[in-house]
This record gives sequence, C-alpha cells and structure tokens, in this order.
Amino acid sequence: MPVELPSRDDLRLVRRALEGLPGVAEAEVLLIADGPRAAVSALVSDGRPLPERSVVASPPARLGGGGTQVVPGCLAAMDRAAVLAIAHTLHTSGLFRDSAEEVADALGAAPRHRWIVRRWLAALASEHLAPPSRQELARAMRDLDAARQKLGYPAEMGRFFQTALRSLPRLVRDEISLQSLLFAGGGMITARGNYRDNLISRHLNRAAAEAVAARAPARVLEIGAGVGATTDAVLAAVGEVDYLFTDVSAFFLDAARERFAHRPGLRYALLDVNAAMALDEQPFDVVLAANVLHNARHAGRTLAAIRELLAPGGMLVLVESCVEHHLVSASMHFLMSPRADALLPGFADVRQGQDRVFLGRAEWIRQLAAAGYRDVRVEPAPGDPLAAAGQYVFTAVRGDRHPTPAPLLSKAAEALPSHLVPREVHTVDALIRDRSHCP
Repeated sequence: MPVELPSRDDLRLVRRALEGLPGVAEAEVLLIADGPRAAVSALVSDGRPLPERSVVASPPARLGGGGTQVVPGCLAAMDRAAVLAIAHTLHTSGLFRDSAEEVADALGAAPRHRWIVRRWLAALASEHLAPPSRQELARAMRDLDAARQKLGYPAEMGRFFQTALRSLPRLVRDEISLQSLLFAGGGMITARGNYRDNLISRHLNRAAAEAVAARAPARVLEIGAGVGATTDAVLAAVGEVDYLFTDVSAFFLDAARERFAHRPGLRYALLDVNAAMALDEQPFDVVLAANVLHNARHAGRTLAAIRELLAPGGMLVLVESCVEHHLVSASMHFLMSPRADALLPGFADVRQGQDRVFLGRAEWIRQLAAAGYRDVRVEPAPGDPLAAAGQYVFTAVRGDRHPTPAPLLSKAAEALPSHLVPREVHTVDALIRDRSHCP
C-alpha cells in the first residue's frame, strides 16, 4: 500500500504551532526520509537580523597556475559537444521544434527524467542552435576528447562522455542507467576520473584538504564521501586523525574499507543527508562535504543539521558545483533524477519546480549565513581560470548564537497530534524560502 504523507494542511498546522512558541518568529516545515516512511522536520528562526560580517572577503587567487589557463576553453569545447549531441538526438527524432511535453512524450522519456528534457530544450534555446550536421557533431566529439586530454581526464572518462552522449535516447527512456556507464564492470576508475583524476578536481581537492589541515583537527566527519576522491587528498594532508567516512551507500563504504585498510583512525558509517542526521558521536572539529550537498532535498535544513554536528568553532568545508554545464545535463544529471519509487521526489527549497540541481555561488553563501555559519570564504576567486568550471570550495565556521532545539521539540509535542510532532527541529539565523511553495 502507498504511504500516506502528511497533507499541506497538516504541515501548515505544524508551522503555526511552532510559530506560536516563545522565541520563535518564523518556522518552515518539510518532510524528510525516515526509513520507508516520511517524517516532519522543521527550521525555526527568532527573527533577529543576521549577524554582521557573516561573510568575509574571498581569499586572494591561489588556485590558478599549474596549467589551469586551459580550463575555460576546454570546458567550452566539452559543453559545445554536449549541446550538439542533444540537438542531434532531438532532430533525428523529428522533435526539434516541439514543446517540452511533446518532446518528452515522443522520446518515451521516463517520468523521472522529464525535467532533463526540459533542460535540454532550454539549452538549445540559449545557444540558438540549428540542427547540426553529422560532420559538425563528429568534429565536436573530437574536440571534446582533445579537451578531455588537456584537462587530464583518463581515457575511461573520455569513453564515458562519448558513450553517454551517444546514448541519450536510451538514457532518457531508462533503458540503460548512467550508473552502468560510470561504474562499468563494478569498478571505480571512471568515477575517480570525474572526481579526482583531472586538473580541476586535483586543485579543488587540494584546496579542501588544506582547509581541513589548517584546523589541525582531532575529529573529521566526511559526508557523502563516495569514491574517496577528496578523502585521498585530505588524508595526505593531515597527520593522525579520527576520521568518520560516511555515505548513503554501503557499496562505497565497503570499497573504502578495503582501500584505506592501511590507514589508522578511519571509521565508517551510513549517513543520508535527506534523513535525520543525528549521530551517536562527540562533536566534530571539521565536517567535509564534497560534491554531495546538492543532493539535499532542502539545503538550509541540511546545513543546519551539519552545524549541530560541529564542535564550537568547528568548520564546514564544502565543495560544490554551482553551474549546470550542458555536459552535466547530458550525463551526470541522470544520477540526480529521483528514483521511480521515491517517497519524496524533488527539492523542497528554493530550487523547487525550477528544473535545476545546483545552487549558485551567491546562493550557497546566503544559505550558509542563514543556517548559522560565519566567516564564510570561497575559492577560486573571481578571475581565476578555475572559476570557469563553476566549482567552488566554501569554508565556514559554526556560529554560536543558537539555543538547543530540545525544549522546542518538547513544547511542540504538547501542542500537536503525535503523528505530526517533528522528528527534528533546527534553529537557524534566517529562513530562505519562497512562500508560494511552503505550507
């Protein structure tokens, strides 16, 4: 039987109950995963203005050099190949001028991938593209592979790009999965090429590792550690450390146990950014999250939950993509579609209904400040060639003005029916939301 979720009226009732509690000026209520069911989660703010100097100036450019001058041109070539492959896919299907829904219907697009079709059509409109000739597409594919080599992606990653772009109709129909291409034969060489073995990732992972090492931490939590690409760089930069490696997938945990068996101090646990994130652990000096928080259903709620895992003065080190390149829309976005049986599909924050995955650079800065972080810094700096990649390392320190939410939970339990009592309440400095999407 399908699970019955709390209605919008139910969530509105929870919000009003929370906003009636002492010290709460505003509340936002959403649903999170709770095993096979859903649970209520809430963020509350006291309504005071954000503290001054929550965001500090970006550091001087230091990631450039080392061949990064090629990054803008190479990414432009790779994006052009992707958008031409999209145009070719639609044109050969006779769909080049139809509406998004007509195109999705004609392609036989799986319901969970229809947002990607809409992104494809938006990309074609933004580039003002005519249908490409086969010769033009073949040339673009050669340029993509040349750019891939300049950026240091391994040959396996080149094959992945080429196969994905030639398989767009099958991918969008769910006849094949992107996971089968990215983890071909159950191996991780291709995925590591994407997250570690290329010029851009090497610089970003090094910057993240230096930020972690600068804290001289005793305890590190890595969230969504995946193939361990950033883990490698951090472990090379720090000495003895208590390191909790987490991911939503047991597959990645098992691989990490084998890979890092020689390294003392590593522990492993399952952790889902879209479920309750309470850990039976002492607070951490550093929380590292590389290329994972865009998967959070509600960025503000997840940032607030992470803040509660940090010790006073602890630091969050966040690596995130902030630009939705055409090549991503024709490849990695297939990993980001909701599961066909997803209990809570889609985003519940400012991205809701917008056919996008990534928050922008300025949006992450605002989300961090609102969630209760201070001294937010971002690199690469504007003007650095690496900025063309649209990937950034954010560092931020846990703020200290937040009361414990436990009393709010107990008071909410007195005011609400038992099935609507929030599973968690997070106190934040401010709420960022579009009221049109909120209960």
